[in-house]
Amino acid sequence: MSTTTILTRTLTPRQRGMRRFLQNKLAVFGIVTIALFVLFCFVGPLIHPTDQIHTDLRSTMLPPGSPGHPLGTDDVGYDVLGRLMMGGQISILIGLAAGILATVIGTLWGAIAGYVGGVVDTVMMRVVDAGIAIPATFLLLILSAILRPSVPLMICVIGLVSWLVPARLVRAESISLKSREYVLALRAMGGTHSRAVLKHIVPNTVGTIVVNATFQVADAILLVAYISFLGMGLQKPATDWGAMLTSGITYTYAGAWWLIFPAGFCIVLTVCAFNSIGDGLRDFFDVKGRAA
Repeated sequence: MSTTTILTRTLTPRQRGMRRFLQNKLAVFGIVTIALFVLFCFVGPLIHPTDQIHTDLRSTMLPPGSPGHPLGTDDVGYDVLGRLMMGGQISILIGLAAGILATVIGTLWGAIAGYVGGVVDTVMMRVVDAGIAIPATFLLLILSAILRPSVPLMICVIGLVSWLVPARLVRAESISLKSREYVLALRAMGGTHSRAVLKHIVPNTVGTIVVNATFQVADAILLVAYISFLGMGLQKPATDWGAMLTSGITYTYAGAWWLIFPAGFCIVLTVCAFNSIGDGLRDFFDVKGRAA
């Protein structure tokens, strides 16, 4: 037996999971990337302060490298670098909040449906199936046309259309968990159904919940970009990365590439980073891999 095998067997399951996570280079890259984006978006404005409220028509369409404007300016004189930071704050905030909201709703819905079973499970899952059949982008466009878009509204709307997938995942695990010995023992001792769900079912699906949450955040950031790109997002002077793509696409054919590529690069890199973190967390919570 090799020394590496002996050392591996002496590690706790959590330590083995962390070891597998750190061995996933893309997951580590994702963590570093998200940390850098958070610093860029929330600390960057302190280092490079700009006016993102008042327009400056004397400084429109300046190319990258102009004095005081490393990434140039847009069609109304906003500094693109400052705009990128401001848009990143809103995109990341909406993505994280909507992803967490969708995960919480989906977890509770799926855990209750799987644990109770029977008619309750059938009705609850038919609601999920009906929701999945309706495209989320279509619902967001309708609501954005009826209501005035705002950050809290977009968080609520995206969260309320994104909980369906985690609900199905958690429900599948709840069906197998409700017949475990510790759940049956709790019920035999007079424990309530709510205690069984909150103390045993949900905690034992934490691996699935956490992994899916990272994908929910990535999907929420993409949904924000979709809606803003179609012109139904936040109105100026507020912005996000999708809105920056929309405002810059008109001038891209005139050679103003700096109005679209930075925001597009940030969206792609952020979504890929969250997806990579999700893959790494899947390795971390992999029960079969813990014995290796």
